[in-house]
Amino acid sequence: MEKNPKPVDPLVRIVEEFPKLTITVLGDLIADEFIYGEISRVSREAPVLILRHRERSIVPGGAGNAVYNLADLGVTVLPVGVIGDDEPGRMLLHAFRKKHISVSGIRRIKGRNTVTKTRVLAGMTHTSRQQVIRVDREPDAELDRSSMRDLVFQARGYLRASDALLISDYGYGAATPEMYHMVRSRTSVNGIPVTLDSRYRTLSYAGVTAATPNEAELEDALGARIGNDTQRLLRAGRAVLQKMRLQSLLVTRGHDGMAVFQRGAKPALIPIHGSDEVADVTGAGDTVIATYTAALAAGADAESAARLANYAGGIVVMKRGTATVRRDELLRAIKEG
Repeated sequence: MEKNPKPVDPLVRIVEEFPKLTITVLGDLIADEFIYGEISRVSREAPVLILRHRERSIVPGGAGNAVYNLADLGVTVLPVGVIGDDEPGRMLLHAFRKKHISVSGIRRIKGRNTVTKTRVLAGMTHTSRQQVIRVDREPDAELDRSSMRDLVFQARGYLRASDALLISDYGYGAATPEMYHMVRSRTSVNGIPVTLDSRYRTLSYAGVTAATPNEAELEDALGARIGNDTQRLLRAGRAVLQKMRLQSLLVTRGHDGMAVFQRGAKPALIPIHGSDEVADVTGAGDTVIATYTAALAAGADAESAARLANYAGGIVVMKRGTATVRRDELLRAIKEG
């Protein structure tokens, strides 16, 4: 007599749907540059360390990291954004093509700098390297109206074949509230999730389906201090949910895990997955919104989507640098968890 098969975890079912999805990402593409060196000696010119250069790498950051995470989760992803006609921009395009990600929605602007965040990491031989300084290179001027219209046009076209829209706003002009409302006014996004990760202006995107601020961004949006007060957190989450007319709100809380709010249901507090002794939090928010968006697009409820994002976030912070979570890693975490 055959035994009854073990029931499949509902979270596993959601992740298994990811390869069937197509998601458009409208956002600020950033080049994350990492320069690694070994500490050689203290300079005689100034009280600073001299590093012996070992290696250099450039990987997609910002919206580019969300794109990369979606691709590694098995999703077909369509990025829409701008880069400069420079080496970091060319390296971003190369990275996307290497993962078979479409680059037809990325506009290259002559004379514009690709947003680049350079992190210098130093350490002794056979020891872990620590970040000692970060240098940001940003465009000298705001994005011109013609480029904005091109991005809106491209996003409208992609949305016809998409299961979700992810907006990644780092404040560099490729995913402004105005652009979102232009996309929304001309293109029907009814029926597909629209998720938002905005560094400085979350409340300006009223009408999106869901948002994923961290606790500090939630405080800035409301002008209120939350601290370690759970009741203040719950009040703040409910206020943003109502003010923005969201279906759901996912608040990331660092070592305290996550809080998820959804319309018509009680908030849920989710403890952190894995150890709180993290290796690197660079880009963890991009991993969270990528996983959360894919899960919502696959039909998950907000709490299930948040639990998947929590697994993904717990995995990625144990990796050095700007990193991603693969679909097999996420499935393994679910099964082990």
